[in-house]
Amino acid sequence: MKLDLDVQALESLYTTMVKIRRFDERTTELFNAGLVKGTAHSYVGQEAVATAACAALGEGDYITGTHRGHGHCIAKGASVDRMIAELMGRETGYCRGLGGSMHIADVDANILGCNGIVAGGVPLGAGAALAEKLRGTDRVVVAFFGDGGANQGVVHEAMNLAAVWKLPLIFLCENNQYALSTASRRTTAGQSIAGRAGAYGFPGVQVNGNDVFAVYEAVRTAVARARAGEGPSLVEAVTYRWGGHSMRANLPDYRTKEEEREWIDRDPIAFFKRALIESKQTTPMRLKELEEAVEIELDRAVEFGKQSPEPTVELMEASVYAPHVEVTGPEPPAGTREVTMAEALNEALHLEMEHDERVFVMGEDVGLIGGIFQVTKGLRDRFGEDRVRDTPISEPTFLGAGVGAAIAGLRPIVEIQIWDFVAMTMDQIVNQAAKFRFMLGGKPTVPIVIRGPQGGGIRLAAQHSQSLEAWFVHVPGLVVIAPSNPYDAKGLLAAAIREDNPVIFLEHKALYATKGVVPAARYLLPIGKASIKRQGTDVTLVATQAMVSRAVAAADDLAKGGLSVEVIDPRTLVPLDEETILGSVRKTHRLVIAHEAVKRGGFGAEVAALV
Repeated sequence: MKLDLDVQALESLYTTMVKIRRFDERTTELFNAGLVKGTAHSYVGQEAVATAACAALGEGDYITGTHRGHGHCIAKGASVDRMIAELMGRETGYCRGLGGSMHIADVDANILGCNGIVAGGVPLGAGAALAEKLRGTDRVVVAFFGDGGANQGVVHEAMNLAAVWKLPLIFLCENNQYALSTASRRTTAGQSIAGRAGAYGFPGVQVNGNDVFAVYEAVRTAVARARAGEGPSLVEAVTYRWGGHSMRANLPDYRTKEEEREWIDRDPIAFFKRALIESKQTTPMRLKELEEAVEIELDRAVEFGKQSPEPTVELMEASVYAPHVEVTGPEPPAGTREVTMAEALNEALHLEMEHDERVFVMGEDVGLIGGIFQVTKGLRDRFGEDRVRDTPISEPTFLGAGVGAAIAGLRPIVEIQIWDFVAMTMDQIVNQAAKFRFMLGGKPTVPIVIRGPQGGGIRLAAQHSQSLEAWFVHVPGLVVIAPSNPYDAKGLLAAAIREDNPVIFLEHKALYATKGVVPAARYLLPIGKASIKRQGTDVTLVATQAMVSRAVAAADDLAKGGLSVEVIDPRTLVPLDEETILGSVRKTHRLVIAHEAVKRGGFGAEVAALV
């Protein structure tokens, strides 16, 4: 073990390791006393990994953590008082009491969140790394994951994506040898997890995760490589968690006492302490002083948490959505110029990318050929490959990278080539993009647009023809937009790109070639405002997407027989313009709903229930 750091740095490493250990030991006490809400996952035994990794980072660098993330946060500089308050579900916590142990984050300190989904933070880390690469900085990202997470598809996809794009990303696998209760040797192929890096063309190294200096040297080398623009690295730190999977699990014993004792004898803190004393870098008395200072800090943190208030219902409700983009004034006149819906969407993309350099587009085939429906045609010629990025066919990870880039301050637009493929991405949409703001107490924004062609009508069979809007209407935190014509499509896409919430933007594939009058200038349409496509007095007809033009045609036919039909296009499904729909039904006393989806559990059922 090399001791080539100065005394102050060595004492800082020791203090951090002790603080991580004592924090989680105190957490266990607080959990048993009923003060910790939900559950928590102890990091005891693994302290050297987070301590060393974060010591190799600068203040501006990022980390993404795991469900066992207390050590990651402390090592990156999080304050233990706000962490304790978060564990207790108090408003003074990092997430204002709405995230708990598994989701502690501090975006201001570039701690992009611990994560309750195994390996869920790895694509987010790739996105943060992409954001810094696009900005031209030398910042790097460390994405922590466990040996269980190493077998998640998004980890392999992220390794490929990071290698192809030479992202400044360090994959740090904390191999504590058990995924909940299953030994990694029973579930993980190959000689080592580190060895997998070779398949993607970048370095991978396995180190003793209980040796703080071995981890530090490995991560420092990887960080230097990333800063130099040479791309990602993989570090596998072999370690051991002393406790069970979680404080709430109550699982039967799945490890032998002999194995546990063997690893406790390899205590990383005791190992480091002996090395410091034997090398005469410090004295036992000085280390005792550092330990006592940690105890005082934790005592104050516990008292701070106990004295803090719990979050209010009003705070929780206000944390789901950021304020929607403001659009003032009347909607602009359509004029006389006719374009197709695909062309209208393309114009919106061009104009918004010119307006804001933080906006970029990525997806399968969006660059060279402009997408299979030509919505992104010409964007690469105008804005270059960095801002119009063709991706691998790995929807979960490139969408997750979009979420990470949005959290890091950019405004990505991610195209799903055919909307049915969105099923591959549901974790990143539902568990990451939609919940991120709420679980962090309503402070961060996730300004991402996820767009693509849905619906039937062109004989592409069941895997390419679904109308899935009800999936996303069901998820708090998402904005859902579904235009029915070129004019609405251009104005709503522009508004979606400026929105600070994640937006699901549904483009019906049968409408791409339809023409309509559209202004050439930039304009925004309000999110959450329906459009009355035809005035009427006898019956209200609410229709969406491709059904709107059919509803108007049916209304015109019925008018010949003396029946007056009012046709309403919600345009935005979330937030829904309830006032316009209810106002119309109060006038007509009758309601017909037309949407292209399954008979039960669809968006139309929600409108019917509302009325």
